[in-house]
Amino acid sequence: MDTRDYHAAVDMITAVTDSVRVTRAHGRRITESGEWGMSFTPIAVLGVHVLLRGSGWLVTADRPPVEVRPGDVVLVAAGAEHGLASSPVPLAGLPPFELAHVPEPPGAADFEFLCGAYPMVNGRVPQLVRQLPPVLAVTPDYERDPELRVVIDMLRTDLAEPGAGTETVRAALIDLLLVHVLRCVRPEEWPATTAPGVASALREIHDQPHRAWTVDRLSAVAGMSRTTFTRQFTAAVGMPPMSYLLDWRLTAAARLLQRSPAPLAAVARQVGYATEYGFATAFRRKYGISPGRFRTGGALPGENRADRRRRLGP
Repeated sequence: MDTRDYHAAVDMITAVTDSVRVTRAHGRRITESGEWGMSFTPIAVLGVHVLLRGSGWLVTADRPPVEVRPGDVVLVAAGAEHGLASSPVPLAGLPPFELAHVPEPPGAADFEFLCGAYPMVNGRVPQLVRQLPPVLAVTPDYERDPELRVVIDMLRTDLAEPGAGTETVRAALIDLLLVHVLRCVRPEEWPATTAPGVASALREIHDQPHRAWTVDRLSAVAGMSRTTFTRQFTAAVGMPPMSYLLDWRLTAAARLLQRSPAPLAAVARQVGYATEYGFATAFRRKYGISPGRFRTGGALPGENRADRRRRLGP
């Protein structure tokens, strides 16, 4: 891989993980035996399935079924509809996955896998997540990345035998799992990395959202004309540069509100807003809730109790 492509891919992985860490990750260990199958309906999450035991089939609506074996990982961007089953059956014939926990039957199961997921705030999927393939099955190289095996084993143990502080530990392990899985995505499947200049501009936006960026300043960072930069950026990322900048600032603000006790005015300055009022107005427009209520765990518009629990964690 070209060095520039490698660093661009690293930037994208960091950006994607930062954008979904606004909410707490949740995990689940699932076991099945005999003839089985389940469908995952489209909801706004970024999800990961890790196959631990037995073989099965990844089923989608528009592609042939893909066989998955122990060690394989399924990355699901933006909650794309998909299913897992013991045989390659049509997606429409699979029963929906039940969120309620079902006690495991006694004895060893034929099939076992782990699920990790990040609920999206107010159903809004970050733009970079939208650029990933909707459903992607990968076979990691565990010899080159032995840490991934360690993370999976730790998560498997935590999900099977939860202990004190397990929710915090679980969220941290799923964060690590996501980073390792994203490293398995081929560079050509990251549209934003195809143009080094675009990647340079994205890096500056991600690292310094507080700066007074303009299209002219970003195109200078990219080493392109304004017209060429705008065209390539929009094609790679899915929205114009200034629209992406505003979206990223509010994503960064949501993360800060969850993790930092800084006053709202300070948070506003850190993400590029001159006034708290302007920041609050933009934040409410995106998330449907004031920054103060978001920080204290207030319910989002249209959010029920189950959705709120998934977003905030126990």
